Amino acid sequence: MAKTNAVLDVHERPAWSKWLVLSLQHLFAMFGATILVPILTGLSPSIALIASGLGTLSYLIVTRGQIPAYIGSSFAFIFPLIAAMSFGGPAAVMLGTFTAGVVYGLTAVLLKLFGVGWLMRLLPPIVVGPVIMVIGLGLASTAIDMAMNFNEDLGEYVDSARHFSVALATLAITIITSIFFKGFLSVIPILIGLIGGYIIAFMAGIVDFSPVVAAPWFHIPDFAIPFVTVSPMWSMTVIIIMAPIALVTMAEHIGDQMVLSKVVGRNFLRRPGLHRSLLGDGVASVMAALVGGPPNTTYGENIGVLAITRVYSVFVIGGAAVLAILFGFSGKIEALIASIPDAVMGGVSILLFGIIASAGLRLMIENELDMGDKRNLVIAATILVIGIGGAFIEITEFLEIPAMALATIIGMILHAVLPNKPVAYGNGQLFASLDDEKTTTEVE
Repeated sequence: MAKTNAVLDVHERPAWSKWLVLSLQHLFAMFGATILVPILTGLSPSIALIASGLGTLSYLIVTRGQIPAYIGSSFAFIFPLIAAMSFGGPAAVMLGTFTAGVVYGLTAVLLKLFGVGWLMRLLPPIVVGPVIMVIGLGLASTAIDMAMNFNEDLGEYVDSARHFSVALATLAITIITSIFFKGFLSVIPILIGLIGGYIIAFMAGIVDFSPVVAAPWFHIPDFAIPFVTVSPMWSMTVIIIMAPIALVTMAEHIGDQMVLSKVVGRNFLRRPGLHRSLLGDGVASVMAALVGGPPNTTYGENIGVLAITRVYSVFVIGGAAVLAILFGFSGKIEALIASIPDAVMGGVSILLFGIIASAGLRLMIENELDMGDKRNLVIAATILVIGIGGAFIEITEFLEIPAMALATIIGMILHAVLPNKPVAYGNGQLFASLDDEKTTTEVE
């Protein structure tokens, strides 16, 4: 793969005068999305920032400093994290995040030993696409409840007109930034939407800024550390909730690696190898579990920054990781994040959750799946209705298979048993850049 005209290549170190600014760009690109996941799931944004920084540094080590990728909170796990949090609190989240990391790690080992063919057979585009749509659409009601200020204690919407107006204004700012802004600003529409929405919410009188004023500049977050601050738990329900989603996010990971390879001009799927990049994701999620953060994954927002700036240096990525860790220890920043009204988060979430669903549709279109084929239609329809409809199987009082996991499992089973499997892959673009033999043997 031919190299592009890089301003700074992968292993080049920037001048000290530029290093901070370049790293800050990546921090801003991931900031909005990374803190949104813990806000929506009841986790600590500060810990999520620290987990993303630690995860990114560990990812760079695992991939031998060859892949300039930033690691942050995964949106695919929002619904499972909410379920885990309601089921067993921080201990359940810790188990779920650790489970996701282990699934990544085990898959990396299998990829190293047996190549990618088995993964392609297990998760074709006709399964992955609808499951990603379920992830986004399953959260639609959460976004609307936040935007319209649903009060759980009263069981009704309170002052919904004012809050929804703020949400729509936030949504409008985010859309305008994404569509009409150019350069780096177009890469951070979430952050700009949050800032703009916060200002409007403050003017509308729904922001309490006093905790920010009272908060210290430095504080130590309430880490959920196993055997220290949290007693680990074992729950098959939590494991069943998280494991199938980890499999699905691997397809997204492969797509990110393909795009990143094209941007940088190196085939990262072959060197250092897909197995090593997946292992990096797994280690990052295990690191997050050990401090009480959400599962991590590579960020498309930061790939966009790489494409715009043509600065591919892993030193810049590492600098952003260090800054994220430092931000996580700021009491002012945590209080400021906590003061963001639900209406603002809801406005941003309307777009974000819709984009997640659209990404599943895009995957199906890019792979040119024939949706006129009955086999594809049956699999997609079943996954969508079971997942969005909220079906679940209660095995015991303490063990159930929730909707998202159930939809994924049934989709994989249908693909395995129905005839005419080739139509499930379309043009095969999802795995077009992968070569089993080269991917598993060509490693430095």
